[in-house]
Amino acid sequence: MSADFDQARLERWLTTKIPDFSELLAFEKFPGGQSNPTYRLTTPGASYVLRRKPFGPLLPSAHAVDREYRLLTALHPTGFPVPRPILLCEDDDVIGAIFYVMELVDGRTLWPGPLPHETPQVRGETYRAMIETLAQLHAIDHEAIGLSDYGRGGNYFERQIARWTKQYRASQTDEILEIERLIEWLPNTLPEQSGNAIIHGDYRLDNLIFAPDKASVAAVIDWELATIGDPLADLAYLMMNWIMPIDGRAGLLGTDFRASGIPTIEEGIAIYCRAAGREAVPDLTWYFAFNLFRLTAIVQGVKRRMMDGNASSAQAERAVAQLPALALAAWEQAKRAGTR
Repeated sequence: MSADFDQARLERWLTTKIPDFSELLAFEKFPGGQSNPTYRLTTPGASYVLRRKPFGPLLPSAHAVDREYRLLTALHPTGFPVPRPILLCEDDDVIGAIFYVMELVDGRTLWPGPLPHETPQVRGETYRAMIETLAQLHAIDHEAIGLSDYGRGGNYFERQIARWTKQYRASQTDEILEIERLIEWLPNTLPEQSGNAIIHGDYRLDNLIFAPDKASVAAVIDWELATIGDPLADLAYLMMNWIMPIDGRAGLLGTDFRASGIPTIEEGIAIYCRAAGREAVPDLTWYFAFNLFRLTAIVQGVKRRMMDGNASSAQAERAVAQLPALALAAWEQAKRAGTR
């Protein structure tokens, strides 16, 4: 076992807080991800997941694992597929950062996006389950489950553009022309908000755990970017994978959809509309530009943490290398949406 904090101290603390928690047999950091470090904890009787803030200096409002814990606590009783939250530790002295513990959900993480090892039927069932689960999330009454104050009022996109511009500026290391153009263009082209719902903020294939033996969603994970906002932002973020290149992750551009069994982007949107009870959604090009801009700000934060020696994944360098291409792709979508 190895960790970047005192495991023995954590073991002693958890033993006093979780019934039947005993010897920590194994402790393993999950690979991938650039944000909140996540670990598997194995004991003789059960396995758990620990998710913590990164160590070191952080941008304001980023990595709020206590906020994630609150959301899981509200969602789990509704039957929506999320891991069961177990406890939150707000005492930095235990491991050096705030963390929470949740159940380990038995299942499969699927990637890359084209699902090359599955049959066309299973691919289709998997993507339908993913899209329908997103619609299920958006249908939850956030006020009824105590999340009326989980997001601020006002236009969601206006708030988000201001937030991510601020985050980008706080971690900026270079001047990228396309991002500067987007920072000027996006606030001047805001669409009308289509509604208010719980939105995940990073909803994609590898942030889901699928059941071990069937194409159903056992759990949605990685809720760091969740808030209350326009469900079209979530839908567009998911559908953006259809216009992103195949890169070993969620991208699908270039897939032979008819042969693969994976729905086309038009079919995917139709699946969502049926599940959500919507007749249609507007053209998503502006929303693609917005989401790609947001991604550039997130990756810029990864770059800053990497330069500060505080990146949470060995894949940070690879993610940062994609920054110029993301910025260019965002501006290309803005031009298609009609820049002025």
